[in-house]
Amino acid sequence: MSPNTITAEETGDRTASPSQGPVPWHLALVSGASGTSLDAGLAGLKARFTASPAHEDVPVRIRTLGTAPGGHRGAVLAGEGGATELGAKTPAPATASVAFMFPGLGDHYLDMGRDLYRDFPVFREALDTCAQVLTPELGLDIREVVFPAPTSEEHTTAAPAMDLRRMLGRDPAPRGENERRLGTTRLAQPALFAIEYALARLWDSWGARPSVMIGYSLGEYVAAALAGVLSLEDALTLVARRAALIDALPPGAMLAVMLPEDRVRPLLGADVSLSAVNGPDFCVAAGPVAAIEALERTLTEQSVINRRVQSTHAFHSSMMEPIADQLTELVKTLTLHPPRIPYVSNVTGRIITDEEATDPAYWARHLLSPVLFAEGLRSLGTANLLLETGPGQTLSSMATVVRGSEGGAIVASMRHPLERQSDSATALKALGRLWLAGADIDWVGFPASELDIVADGAATAARDAEEPAPTPTEQELRSLWARLLKNEHLPRDVSFFEVGGNSLLATRLILRVERTFGTELSLRQVYEWATLPRMAAAIDVLRAGGEPARPQEGSSHTGYSLARFTLPNGLTVSHQNEAETRHFYEDIFDHRTYAKNGISLPDGATVLDVGGNIGLFTLFAHYEAKDVRVFTFEPAPPMFELLSRNVAEHGVNATLFNIGLSDTEAEANLTFYPRSSGMSSFHPDEEEEKHNLRTIIANQQKAGADEEVAELISSDELIDVRFEAIDFTATLRPLSAVIREQGIERIDLIKIDVQKSERQVIDGIADEDWPKIQQMVLEAHDADGEVGRLVALLESRGFTARAEQDELYVGTDIHNIYAVRGER
Repeated sequence: MSPNTITAEETGDRTASPSQGPVPWHLALVSGASGTSLDAGLAGLKARFTASPAHEDVPVRIRTLGTAPGGHRGAVLAGEGGATELGAKTPAPATASVAFMFPGLGDHYLDMGRDLYRDFPVFREALDTCAQVLTPELGLDIREVVFPAPTSEEHTTAAPAMDLRRMLGRDPAPRGENERRLGTTRLAQPALFAIEYALARLWDSWGARPSVMIGYSLGEYVAAALAGVLSLEDALTLVARRAALIDALPPGAMLAVMLPEDRVRPLLGADVSLSAVNGPDFCVAAGPVAAIEALERTLTEQSVINRRVQSTHAFHSSMMEPIADQLTELVKTLTLHPPRIPYVSNVTGRIITDEEATDPAYWARHLLSPVLFAEGLRSLGTANLLLETGPGQTLSSMATVVRGSEGGAIVASMRHPLERQSDSATALKALGRLWLAGADIDWVGFPASELDIVADGAATAARDAEEPAPTPTEQELRSLWARLLKNEHLPRDVSFFEVGGNSLLATRLILRVERTFGTELSLRQVYEWATLPRMAAAIDVLRAGGEPARPQEGSSHTGYSLARFTLPNGLTVSHQNEAETRHFYEDIFDHRTYAKNGISLPDGATVLDVGGNIGLFTLFAHYEAKDVRVFTFEPAPPMFELLSRNVAEHGVNATLFNIGLSDTEAEANLTFYPRSSGMSSFHPDEEEEKHNLRTIIANQQKAGADEEVAELISSDELIDVRFEAIDFTATLRPLSAVIREQGIERIDLIKIDVQKSERQVIDGIADEDWPKIQQMVLEAHDADGEVGRLVALLESRGFTARAEQDELYVGTDIHNIYAVRGER
């Protein structure tokens, strides 16, 4: 990217004023000769930052262990609240090219980039330059729109309740005066362009230069400017005048529709246009407000998931036609050049040609045509690291769906508007993730230093020397794991089930081990010898005609875990089983019945999470609305440990209870299934639980099972292994006792998922506490009509209640009940 030719002048005092000292966050990119030395270095570095959180003189530093750079990588982000290790430690990966993704309207929010403006001169200078060019066009300073002082209205007015899908969608309407101002097309488009351009310049200063780019709608203008098609001054002029033209058009509306393109088009009618194709089952329609409202009603009647998009106009629709010729004439007054960096056209879904980029009429076609974003993602070629270079995480979510698990790392570099992280911390964390993923970045630009490990150097060297080299069997086994798990970066000390394995993948692994090594592992042995070195050793013993000894008590995959997992929305959590974590994620974050059943969550809400597991619902509540207070209950010690880590890492305002809830004060035995933690229970019924698990597996396989694996899937061995248990004695308390002790006056939402103990939880709510509860989401087991009785009980307490069964649970007795106080 060539530097722009405009010189930024000194500006006056800004609301987001420049930092007066070092950046309050520091990223250490660590390199070690071995996994063991890296462990020691990272541990020492975290201890140092935790004990003495003094700020470094530079925000990023590469540290090596010893005098030679190593083959293993790690990263630590330090700042407010201590130090955090970023993701799994990895062997140095192959170099990977980076694609930049620039979001469009709908992902903007007040104060986007405020900390970046304060902390990083490159970002600040680029945004200042944009503001100076835009001021004559807009008649105001765009920085005052993006970084405003709060109004009295925004200090005092509570936000309305928000849809639980909002984290994955968009806020339906601006609220305060400043948000309304930023939400106008005339200001939102120039503001978003300026922030994304400044962020790209920051990444350029860090040595991250894209091999290819893709923008969404307005984001294509950012890509064009960075590619040199337009000078920065011309691009800003075009964006501002285009936005003014759109702003003068009649208002329109846009609707996201969860259907494939061929099913959406017949529903549109004469006035509604297909505005975007974002994924295999995700399109956007746009048109006049009345026509979109009619389409919305039709889709809702057909039980098709849809939601309104935050927009004042019908972008990429026929409603833009009145200004198409004016836009073409405007572009004719500018100088267009062939792109120096390839980028994808929204119009064609392919890399833009020189002829398209330099044709003034192309920009009118771009205004009218649907955004072919899904097709564009497929046109990024060999770029296997995607960096979302703008506010929010919407493009990352779309890319995850379109490109799947084999598409490489997808990294968001600015926070979601509901996240409470610093912008600077988010950007540095993204840089750390690119380091771990092997991004093609000019790392030479970062200061380097040798890491003085806060540990005994001789002991570390001894540990390195003692670490045995992988055997030929382990090397071959690693290849089997990598192909099966689609993951080339596999730590030696982490279980197969902590890096994406599950019972079904374990059956495939057994078949591949038999073909490769001529010996057969049992499912039990896969679980017992779940790390690469131990599984390889077991295979060698079996090939020699021996029988591997059972591992020592507690050493198999049955207890506490150190594994980490990045969820599809970009959040990272500690977890025990990746497959189960994915299932919980889909059920909690991406389940589509919350909105349909009227569940909402206001800012400042109090939420009770009963049956917290590793804390995904608690995190969901934390990020769904502002200033949420959560009380979380989890009786199983291994899950409570993971819950505690996740709550601490994400800064959740949560009070945690390592207890179960019931109708009386007592103690009880909890049967904990480490390999099926969601079925752990105070009331174990092994036959019922095995039936439910077999049914769920069968439902998962309806799309087409692997015939070779089918017999193993249905085997008693798989089921028996999944239900090996650990017993704990847990304290039980009535919910109302906790409500009194904690002084809880209102419960905006209580989620109960307690595996056959739901009745005892509800019976522990005293009469005087029922009016405090506004909404309830309840998993219930329909033993002898229990679901009907629970619905009737909730209705007698003043709720409108509805029971549904997810497709995954058809054939089991598991249902969900959604209850909202009052009439719907």
